[in-house]
Amino acid sequence: MDRAVIEKCRADLQHQLDELMAGAERTVVDMTHVEENFPDPTDRASLESNRNFTLRLRDRDRKLVAKIKEAIKRIEAGTFGICQGCGGEIEEKRLIARPVTSLCIDCKTVAEEEEVK
Repeated sequence: MDRAVIEKCRADLQHQLDELMAGAERTVVDMTHVEENFPDPTDRASLESNRNFTLRLRDRDRKLVAKIKEAIKRIEAGTFGICQGCGGEIEEKRLIARPVTSLCIDCKTVAEEEEVK
């Protein structure tokens, strides 16, 4: 695999990781500095609904952070771009579009078909 593509993917992954970590930090700060004096039950319900939504988004981000860290480890180990399903090479276009991927398109298609069953 082309070293320039690997370095581009590493830079993209690191940038995405930095953004996600900064977002998580902002969420913690925002959630700990909120006025909680809401005499109107509707305002209270709205606040709780927004908090739940934010926490669901952060949980999704947490899972993505784990995938990003795993992809960076694969880059460092020299196994980045190798399909964990069949051992073949993952196309560069796929890695550029989704650098956290660990499966080639064929193995991913099979995995998704298995999920549907």
